[in-house]
Amino acid sequence: MSGQHRSGDLRSPHRNDDLRSPHRSGDLRSPHRNDDLRSPHSNGDLRSPPPVMSIISVNNLHKQYDKNIILKDVNFSVNKGEVISIIWPSGAGKSTLLRAINFLEPPTSGEIFFEGIKITQKNLNLIRQKMGMVFQNFGLFSHLNVIENITVGPVKLLKTSPKEAIEQANELLKTVGLSERAYHYPKQLSGGQKQRVAIARCLAMSPDVILFDEPTSALDPTMVSEVMAIIRNLAKSGMTMLVVTHEMDLARDISNRVFYIDDYAIYEEGTPKDIFIYPKKPKTQSFIFNIQSFNFEVFSTLFDYAKMIGGIENFCFRHAIPKKTSINLQLLAEELMMNILVVKYPECKLTITYSEKLDSYQLSVSYYGEPENVIDNATDDLSVMIIKNLAKEIKHQYVDGKNVLTLKL
Repeated sequence: MSGQHRSGDLRSPHRNDDLRSPHRSGDLRSPHRNDDLRSPHSNGDLRSPPPVMSIISVNNLHKQYDKNIILKDVNFSVNKGEVISIIWPSGAGKSTLLRAINFLEPPTSGEIFFEGIKITQKNLNLIRQKMGMVFQNFGLFSHLNVIENITVGPVKLLKTSPKEAIEQANELLKTVGLSERAYHYPKQLSGGQKQRVAIARCLAMSPDVILFDEPTSALDPTMVSEVMAIIRNLAKSGMTMLVVTHEMDLARDISNRVFYIDDYAIYEEGTPKDIFIYPKKPKTQSFIFNIQSFNFEVFSTLFDYAKMIGGIENFCFRHAIPKKTSINLQLLAEELMMNILVVKYPECKLTITYSEKLDSYQLSVSYYGEPENVIDNATDDLSVMIIKNLAKEIKHQYVDGKNVLTLKL
């Protein structure tokens, strides 16, 4: 069997989809499938394409503990061969989403379908055999050696013969680079090696989909790359995967789609380019670009000017913003707020944002009323000149009765 397994292929060596059909040279399809026949409804020589099959469908998923809402009205589907990465701010329910999908933490309400079949407590064990999961804490049996950890599932659940299971395990250990550790126990392995064994154990069950729950979060930085390499190769092999991860490079490299989780649900989704380069929503932008912000609200012309300037200075100090930039931000705020805006709009808000990743600084003010760019209509020519000399770009927007004036340094 080992001679037939392709080098570098991380799928189980016993899966039929790794073997070419004996009936067709070079054809990877099953000899029993009828997709070599023309569709009776096709008007031409080309076969009608089969409908896209969702391997997982999540409908109106809701999860809460007592009154604490974790997930609310989550809806999405995963197609065969798709890789979806799930990213999040801390504590946004990303791991709970995966654990709800395979009922490790059953949903409070909603429906989950796997390969068109609704998951219930009655069919859960059978479905879990096709839906593998790799945990952040490895989940290896400490009393079993590596080979035993990998073979226990196929032997007990799939009724694979011990001899065949051991052959399969040895092949999988080759693909994850751990053949020499076959008879070691988990306590003799590094964190990265344990996680690679966990992946091999998952693959031994020939799953149709794998759920990765922060697979690198428990690893030392030096061990992260070895696990990421295995996951990248799995993605290349066509394995369907949902990957919860804080490794943005991994999510960018392997994904067809990326979900950003916030506000109890999928806040924004798109291709890696959509999410990592052109995110549309404010919270996604803040997360991806590591945007830090300072906010100051004004409710009258007698606002605390010293508190505003001191807050800006402290914000710049905490984020190691250069002194010159800090002074310019304070000067912009003084000229715009004191001499132009608050005189006419005593209720307004100042926001300063800084992104280390983009190396960008932005000051914006918002105020309600009729559409008006207060800089264009200002009578204080000196303040206007100072603002225009300091700002590289000035942009005015009016949305839902609110003016937003943005100045980029």
